[in-house]
Amino acid sequence: MPDHTQDPSRMSRRSLLQRSALGLGALGLGDLFSAQKVYAGPSLEGGAGDALATKLPHFPGKAKRVIHFFLNGGPSQVDTFDPKPALLKYAGQPAPENLTTERKTGAAFPSPFKFQKYGQSGIEVSELFSRTAQHIDDIAVIRSMVAQVPNHEPSLMLMNCGDSVLSRPSVGAWVMYGLGTENQNLPGFVAMCPSGLPIKDSENWQSGFLPGIFQGTFIDPQHTEIDKLIENIRSPHATQAVQRRQLDLLRSLNAEHREPRVDARLDARIQSFEMAFRMQMEAADAFDIAREPQYIRESYGNGVHGRQTLIARRLLERGVRYVQLWHGAGQPWDHHAQIEQNHRKLAAEIDQPIAALLTDLKQRGMLEDTLVIWGGEFGRTPTVELDGNGKSALGRDHNHYGFTVWMAGGGIRGGTIHGATDDFGFKAVKDPVSVHDFHATILHLLGFDHERLTYRYAGRDFRLTDVHGQVVRSILA
Repeated sequence: MPDHTQDPSRMSRRSLLQRSALGLGALGLGDLFSAQKVYAGPSLEGGAGDALATKLPHFPGKAKRVIHFFLNGGPSQVDTFDPKPALLKYAGQPAPENLTTERKTGAAFPSPFKFQKYGQSGIEVSELFSRTAQHIDDIAVIRSMVAQVPNHEPSLMLMNCGDSVLSRPSVGAWVMYGLGTENQNLPGFVAMCPSGLPIKDSENWQSGFLPGIFQGTFIDPQHTEIDKLIENIRSPHATQAVQRRQLDLLRSLNAEHREPRVDARLDARIQSFEMAFRMQMEAADAFDIAREPQYIRESYGNGVHGRQTLIARRLLERGVRYVQLWHGAGQPWDHHAQIEQNHRKLAAEIDQPIAALLTDLKQRGMLEDTLVIWGGEFGRTPTVELDGNGKSALGRDHNHYGFTVWMAGGGIRGGTIHGATDDFGFKAVKDPVSVHDFHATILHLLGFDHERLTYRYAGRDFRLTDVHGQVVRSILA
């Protein structure tokens, strides 16, 4: 009698399920293992070895490194880089259009700051950033940015991680994953925020489902002593020789433990131990701005933002790939009241450092391959915010319908404006740019096709831009 159990065409349903169960489980296990490995695709070199090793992008990128000034809280576009003279016409009057805002707002609120044309391009910039404006011919201003919701937390996640709801790797982590680092003795991705953490804390520079070695390293630049600036940078109990022997023993134990396992978390922990040891030798030099000439230190200014911006330049020239400079803990640019006084104060803290950095990078020949980014998670309303009693405190509400960011340096066509908001500066009406478009453009400048820079996780290939994103080509050099 023939054995029908070996003939798939005559196999019973029960036999089929029995024979398929182990195979399906093996497929699932293989996919689970692949989710723990770095997947960079055939166009990225170096991924098979040290995940932090320098890799080649998809094509030659104009930028090699990024510095991002993050004005958390939401700077007002109509008070900085998007002048709206029509607001003067309707000052104190209801705007002629129904502007949907998160909170109740009232009359049109003209900017209290003067705008002036700068450079050969003649782009108008507010007096708040008069020093930065001296470099306007190196800057591309995007006046038509749009986000998804008028709330800080989801907008921070969208701008920094590409998704407003789900936990995703940050832009800096994706850049590290794609390019690696040029200095194994320093973190490749650094986030500096004076006086503590911003809203959403370290989620803003998380690695998400990428291996932990790609996450950002937090530095609080309010401290000036290296031992406080970087916690546990030196051991009070052991010499470097003793630490090296301890680390070698730990490495051998970790390697033995790792042998039968595939776990990116363990790889990240091993890397962190090595990094901590190597940083003892180089971090003290990189973070010590006293080694800079006095005229350089004076050009950046004496405040914490001048100090952290100068540190950022020192890190970039030492091979650090991505530096994010936050204005401070919380949401300092969130001015629902007294925007003239508050915006003026905060702009005064960073205008000089930004201008000094652009000058410094240009003089060192670094601006051409360093991408400089400025902006927040959204903008603000052109109408005045009202309190519960219908009174104005001379502030502006959140606005995600249209706001401004700018880019300069590597691969950017300076002296350009992309897009526009309406006559009141409320909504993007010409060539709107989504955050996904913005991220696609950053990756393009670094040499990546944003649709091909992927990581396999939970059964699918993820990317920073999800299933969206178009490169903003009008601002490319």
